[in-house]
Amino acid sequence: MQEHGSGAQARIVLTTESTLEEANKLGRTLVEERLVACATLLPVVQSIYHWNDQIQSAPETMVLLKTSTENLKALESRLKELHSYRVPEFLVLPVESGSAAYLQWLFGSLAGAK
Repeated sequence: MQEHGSGAQARIVLTTESTLEEANKLGRTLVEERLVACATLLPVVQSIYHWNDQIQSAPETMVLLKTSTENLKALESRLKELHSYRVPEFLVLPVESGSAAYLQWLFGSLAGAK
């Protein structure tokens, strides 16, 4: 796995929002705050899930957040503050490998994160 000089590793965080507008606002805020380098929005995914003892189905926007292990705790906290859902999805996927140029850009974009 490729690492940044600080030992941080790249991660992809998955979350969903109920609308494209909410996903766009969430992604833009997290990029502005340098908690993520990039938020990729995949509009109109269909989710099927249990909620309130019933099977639900709803269209959502999938959000792929590119970040580092150093930002995960702050990102999870901020995502909970900003998210429209009471229980937002926060799933962290490891990045096994990536191009050196992309990973350099990713870590550089996170520089100065709060």
